[in-house]
Formats: sequence, structure tokens, C-alpha cells
Amino acid sequence: MGQKRQLLPPSSGSASFVPMQSPSSFRGPVFMILSTGSYIVNDTLMKLATGGLPPYEVLFLRGAAATLWGLPLLFLLGYGRQFALMAERRVLTRNLFETGAILAYVVALANMPIADSTALGQVTPLLVLLGASLLFGERIGALRMALIGCGFAGALMIAQPTMQGISIYALLALANAALAAARDLAGRRVAADVPGMIVAISAVLVVLAGAGIAHLATERWITPSPYHLALMAGAGFFLIFGHFFIFMAYRVGPTSVVAPFYYCFTVWAVISGLVVFGELPNMLAVGGILLVVGSGLAIVLLNERKRRLAVVA
Repeated sequence: MGQKRQLLPPSSGSASFVPMQSPSSFRGPVFMILSTGSYIVNDTLMKLATGGLPPYEVLFLRGAAATLWGLPLLFLLGYGRQFALMAERRVLTRNLFETGAILAYVVALANMPIADSTALGQVTPLLVLLGASLLFGERIGALRMALIGCGFAGALMIAQPTMQGISIYALLALANAALAAARDLAGRRVAADVPGMIVAISAVLVVLAGAGIAHLATERWITPSPYHLALMAGAGFFLIFGHFFIFMAYRVGPTSVVAPFYYCFTVWAVISGLVVFGELPNMLAVGGILLVVGSGLAIVLLNERKRRLAVVA
């Protein structure tokens, strides 16, 4: 009886991890599912807005809306005295990677079906697992390496290179995936006493600054309509919770358990593409999505099998 209740080794920056029958062990995956859903609502509203506005202007307006939502929320939650932690070196490092990721992604989103641009981002958890192995010494194993290779193969099926090469927008979506993985790995180094909401609002402000610079350097300002402003108000609201939940997911759960739930992005994106935009990826892209998602789910099942063996031992 006592052996079955023993704790597994704690993950970085989190409390001791308990067997799957405890509700607390679901926190990381649940946070990731909530994060992906929040991000897709945000992405959908942004894609609608890019129909009439340049992408970096949309990103700037979304950041302004998120700031108007987020700063009062920060003080209402009692984090006003910790405001200076937004500029802490590791928090800023994480959020600079976030800025690079979203600057690449918003252009891809404006020019690709939402399901395709999101599915290309699904290589992020595979890259996070690789990075966790190289940087933090987490073991992957040959089978997981093979599954990571399947994920990359699925990404190429979605990108569908031609004789002219992979489109620039697909490359931008892949750049977003790489930078997002760097963001999540950097986030694991943020001190445990830094509140997740501080990290989320810091990300909003850093991306707002980056979007403003990118807009001034490459675009001409177009006066937004009330419709565009309403879209950005909604996008900014959901953005805050996307940032918060993805940071907390990696804080409270082991990387190997949490990262594959990033694939919920694909599910949400396909639903959004069908319901809002009336579009579905073609059959080759569907095959790629299934391969990417399948490799992630296989990693989850493999991890669960190893955990059960460890608990019984």
C-alpha cells in the first residue's frame, strides 16, 4: 500500500508529482488545453481583423487591448508590489522569444488557412522535448526520437513543398514553432516565486513594443473601424489567459506529460477553420495533422506506461 503512494521525482519549478489517479496530476494538461483554446480564440479574432488591417498593426492593437485588460487585473489580484518582476532577466528572456514567435506567426496567420498555420506550430512540443533532453537532462529514448521524427514528417506534409520550395508563410509558421519552443524552455528557468500573471502581462507588454516597432518599420497605419476594435478587445482578453495558462502548464507539470497536449491547438484550429472560415485542410494536410497529433499522443501513452511501471515497482 505504501509503495503505491510514493511520489515520483519533482519536475523543475513544480511541486512533487503524484500518480495519475490524483486530480492534481491533471493540472498541467488541463492548463495546456485551456491555453490552446484561449490562443485559438485569439488567433481567430486576429485573422478576421487582418482582412482589413496590416498584420503588425493588428498585433499592436491586440497588445494595447490586452494591456488595458491585464494591468487592472494584475492589481486586482494583488500583484502590484511585484510589478518590477516583469523586467526580471529570465522573464524578459522568455518574453523576447515570445515576441519573435508571434511576429513570425501573425504574418503566416494572415496568409494561410488557420488550421494549416496552427498545425505547423505543432512541432513546438517535439522541439520542447528535444530541448528538455539537451538542456535539462530529461531522457527521451529511441522510441520517442522516432516519434519526434514522425512529427516533423507530418509538418512537411502540411507545408507541402513544391518545385519552388516551401512557401515563405509556411517557413514563418515553422519559425514560430522553434521560437515558441525556446520560449517554453526559457520559461522553465523563471523562479518559482514569480507569479504566472506577472509573466503573462510582461509578455503582453514586450510583444506590444515589438509589434509597434515592426509596424512603424514595415507598414502604413490604417484607421481601424469599430468592428476591428471589437475584435481586438476580444483577442486581447483571451491572449492574457493563453499566456498565463501555458506558462503555468509547464510550471506545474513535467515536460514529457504537458508538452504533447499542445496538440490540442490543431483540434481547436480545425474547428475554428470550419465554423468561422468554412475551410478545411486538403487530404495531404489532413494526413500530416494526423501524423503530428498521433506522434504526440503516442508520447503521452508511452509516458503513462512508464509511470505506471514506476509506481508499481
